[in-house]
Parts: sequence; structure tokens; C-alpha cells
Amino acid sequence: MAFLGFADCKPDDWEYDQAFQSAKVLAENGYVIVNGGGPGIMRAATEGAHAGHGKAVGITFYPERKEGAEFFEGRDPDNHFDEEMKTTTYVERTLKIMDVADVYLIFNGGTGTISEFGMAWGLARLHFGHHKPLMLYGHFWHEVIEAIGKNMRLRAEELKVYHIVTSPEEVLLKIKSLEASSEHSYLRTKT
Repeated sequence: MAFLGFADCKPDDWEYDQAFQSAKVLAENGYVIVNGGGPGIMRAATEGAHAGHGKAVGITFYPERKEGAEFFEGRDPDNHFDEEMKTTTYVERTLKIMDVADVYLIFNGGTGTISEFGMAWGLARLHFGHHKPLMLYGHFWHEVIEAIGKNMRLRAEELKVYHIVTSPEEVLLKIKSLEASSEHSYLRTKT
């Protein structure tokens, strides 16, 4: 279960708490938590996984060249995940997260989150019917999707590959519902 979202959110932010609580509930139910190894939502996901007595995997990015990546948040030394998978580029990290995780849970964020959201949504559309579930966390996603739908040329299946969720309990219920359906029988996020 990949957690994607704002790297600059702090422990007293709503998104941080919701990511922590969602990871905790999922870990308590045997799911492995995957994140990018950085701060914000990523660290909240690891902390939540550990609070739920579960495992967190950090897929990190160590630029081969520091020049040109000055604004990358980097590996958070306070994100104490259990297993690390190292990559050398942002694109490689994103693709590795997309490959390793079986479900994508996307919180509010900036351009990095938008990039990850676009990749997850594009892959879901490309593999429609056999796609990995895409969950968007928070009511604000209704407005985002509505604006995209109003201004972009979307195919019908693109509107069928995501689920908007608004609580940690809803995340768990949606995953269990998807696991029970034959459409997503390949889910392998449990330990």
C-alpha cells in the first residue's frame, strides 16, 4: 500500500495525522506500508505502520548528481522504515513505488504528488480492468477531479479507476471490498 503526498506536512497537520492513522489501521490488519522514505506523509506512513505493529518499506532516491535536484526533500533520517530500496532518480523511484505497491493512497500535496497521481491514474487507465486500485484521500479530490473532467479530454474508464476516501476506516473497508471482488484478486499487500 503506497502512501503518496505532501513531503512538507508536519506532525500537527491534518494530512499527517490522517496518513498516520490510515497506516496504523492498515498495519493492524496485516498490510505492508510503502513510501518514498522522505518526510511528511512518507514519515507519517512509516510511524503509523509501526504504531500498528506492521512493516514499512522506504523506496528512496539518492541523486547521482546533486546539481539540479536542490529542491528534492531527500531521505528523511527520522523516517525509520524497516526495509530500503534505493533508486538514483525521481522517475526511477516513482516507477519502483508504482511497481512494488498494489494500492496507491494519495493525499494532498504539491507537484511531486501531482506527478505521482498522474502516473498512478495513467497506469490504472492503461491497465483498466486489471489495474491497481487508486484511492484519493480527502473531500477536496471531488473538486480536483471535477476541474480535470471539465477541462481535459477524459475517457470513460478514467473516471472508473479511482475511489475517493475520507477516513482511515474507509480506506480499510475499500481495500477489503476490492480484495473480495474478482476484479482485484491479485492484491498482495498483506504480509
